[in-house]
Amino acid sequence: MSPRRNRPPRRGGENSTGNGGGSVEGDRYGGFQRTETWQGEEWSVRNVAGASAAGKRYRCPGCDQEIPSGVPHVVAWPDHGGVDDRRHWHKACWNAKDRRGARVQRSRNAPRH
Repeated sequence: MSPRRNRPPRRGGENSTGNGGGSVEGDRYGGFQRTETWQGEEWSVRNVAGASAAGKRYRCPGCDQEIPSGVPHVVAWPDHGGVDDRRHWHKACWNAKDRRGARVQRSRNAPRH
């Protein structure tokens, strides 16, 4: 008699990655990547799981508040941009980006990160 399997088989094959053997960068960050249109341009958007953001802090451009380490959030960048154009947003701030008024301005002494 064979041992009992407690987990259902993975979709897409029996390999250990579960993605057909290729590397999916979305798996690394705990989320899937999608494309959204905002301000007349296409943006790549990826959800980041809190565990993937451990040890790092980011500043949300939507509310100008810090995103603490280990908090799930969204990373967005223009399709024509590169790594330096990525911005980390709170999920609520990204969802409310069209409803917000003027951009929040930092004081002169505020850190720029």
